[in-house]
Amino acid sequence: MTPAGRAPGAADADASPEATPETAPEPGFWVFAYGSLMWNPGFQCLEHHRAWLHGYARAFALSSIRYRGTPEAPGLVLGLDWRPGAVCAGVAFRVCRSEEAAVRDYLHHREMVTRSYIELVREVTLDDGRRVPAQAYVLDRTHRQYAGALSLERQAEIIARAVGPAGPNDAYLHNTVDHLREIGIEDPELFALDAMVRARSTG
Repeated sequence: MTPAGRAPGAADADASPEATPETAPEPGFWVFAYGSLMWNPGFQCLEHHRAWLHGYARAFALSSIRYRGTPEAPGLVLGLDWRPGAVCAGVAFRVCRSEEAAVRDYLHHREMVTRSYIELVREVTLDDGRRVPAQAYVLDRTHRQYAGALSLERQAEIIARAVGPAGPNDAYLHNTVDHLREIGIEDPELFALDAMVRARSTG
């Protein structure tokens, strides 16, 4: 398995994604998960792997008014924020083709409640070296809920006190961090934010 700190294929990330025995996608539909989908996908899969997506960072850059906050007291949830040179490590799930339509519909209703994400297909690199096209949910920076300019201190302040219909905002953060550690993925910024929020809850 590829070390967590380095994306496989990072040195040739700009190479042409021509189909070869090593890069040809497996039959099925791939989904890239970077937040709650990693530990609570809500659908069955044929296989799953650690995976790396180039050009995007995992970030608490979206105000949450439906799941982890309310319109009166928004929380924050994760999104893929476009950042040149960044690499986001997550999990890729392969779904059976016969289930593709149902899973697409499920994901659309789950992720696109306020239309704050953009549904895109991007190539991800799996921990076994394969490169596959995967559906990803990328932040829409023009959306009114985009909150990408917040400092870690401000993020911690919001997450520590926000609660929504899906539960406390801090539980969402802690579950994500716990799962990243469990599967051997390092995310120093997110881990620092987690420590800040935990300090607030025990202080």
